[in-house]
Amino acid sequence: MKIKITAAILLSMLFTVSCTDLNEQLYDQVEDGEFGNTTKEIDALVGGAYSSLRGFSDAISNNFPTCEYVFFLNEVVSDEATIPTRGTNWYDGGQYQDAQKHTWKADNRMILSAWRYNYTGIAKINAIIYQINKSSLSDKAKEPIFAELKALRAYYYYNLLDLFGNVPIVTNFEDTDLPSNSTRKQVYDFVEKELTDAIPHLNPNVVYSKLTRNVAYSILARLYLNSEAFIGVARWQDCLDACQKVTGYSLTPDFFANFVTENQTSSEIIFAIPYDSKAGTVGNYMNSMSAHYNQKLAISPIGNYPWSANGMCAQPGVYSAFADTDKRKKCMLEGDQINLATGSVIMMDNGEPLTYTENLRSLEDAKENEGVRLAKYEMKAGEQWERDHDFVLIRYSEILMMQAECYVRLGSPDLARPFVQQVTARAGEEMPATIDLAFIDQELLKEFTFEGRRRTDNIRFGTFFLPWWSKGATEKYRAIFPIPSTVLTTNKNLKQNPGY
Repeated sequence: MKIKITAAILLSMLFTVSCTDLNEQLYDQVEDGEFGNTTKEIDALVGGAYSSLRGFSDAISNNFPTCEYVFFLNEVVSDEATIPTRGTNWYDGGQYQDAQKHTWKADNRMILSAWRYNYTGIAKINAIIYQINKSSLSDKAKEPIFAELKALRAYYYYNLLDLFGNVPIVTNFEDTDLPSNSTRKQVYDFVEKELTDAIPHLNPNVVYSKLTRNVAYSILARLYLNSEAFIGVARWQDCLDACQKVTGYSLTPDFFANFVTENQTSSEIIFAIPYDSKAGTVGNYMNSMSAHYNQKLAISPIGNYPWSANGMCAQPGVYSAFADTDKRKKCMLEGDQINLATGSVIMMDNGEPLTYTENLRSLEDAKENEGVRLAKYEMKAGEQWERDHDFVLIRYSEILMMQAECYVRLGSPDLARPFVQQVTARAGEEMPATIDLAFIDQELLKEFTFEGRRRTDNIRFGTFFLPWWSKGATEKYRAIFPIPSTVLTTNKNLKQNPGY
């Protein structure tokens, strides 16, 4: 039987993340063995796997990891961010309020987006593996290609393990049977094996935006760091061992060098999703989801900045967790916003000054200027709606902080000191006399604010289940999300996660 790949699939595959050349040859239909036999064709296929990291949008949901829904979900259920309703804006069926209050249900659209984002990436990789497997390449030539693709697929399955736990494992492109749930332990074991099997065949060098050996070890370290939360078995030493195999990176002297428009030159970024508006990449407009409508006047004297939506902001207490001497505090906007053309405070349309406040009077009815805003990624005049900075997924500071946390958990806090000290020294902060888990938790909050990873830290430290702003105590079963109701409707072989 000859399987044909349609032009629509190949179009997305040929839009690679490693370059901006859109003049690739497109194929209407390709039969088995006729595509994937040359270096250029292989690069195009593998590039398609990476392009899936940028997500997509359709009539069902927005599935962009950098700005909406997928990113929102991880942030808003954590103690870091919130999307309050402001008048008639940002209610959207109550999905953000439910996320904030930890009362979400299986029909929450953000949960569906997270599911679709990861499984769409997996499906594309399965199709690419199938196509390359049918090519005339030798088994030896296929081995490193498959290792790279399977390690990238393991990244998606790590996300699903973290978010949903008991998910189907689908690896065969030709299998048309509806899958059943695997247990969370089975998914955990699958991710570990896929990564450890791939590592010997992955590129050992530092290669930007590619799934290298360093990236695989970093994902493996995340798996071991959260092992106790995932499957009830602590693996702190294994996390340390994986971290110590990540080489070739260093902290940038300037923390914000990781988040400038041309951040691909950072010595710290281990893995990122590349964007280039000139090449037509889409979905990267996170800053505009946070800034007030008139924030553009503080960026450009003539307001030459894309429209903003005045949505996500920091929860009360996050901004004040930073000392004024902490350089990282500038990752948020607080206080008066100055009009560059007049030198005066910007006025909102209601005639009040645009002064961001840390406190919010209400989740259900916040004022336009309430909430400290995201400013981690560079904002500058003349930007397009689709930003050009690459979205950071893994930084070397995470590798340092994972090692510090593991040493503390293993009862050797003195061994954690040199790792934490690199991070705090760059921030301009002094080290405490004692390094404990409470300090590590707060340092993670400050180092990785608005990077989409706080929910996982909350669960690992146990704070996820405690009351905080606009939420009460959280039931333990909510450590994972429900399988989306529409997915259950279309696949009767799946069972809902316990508690839902």
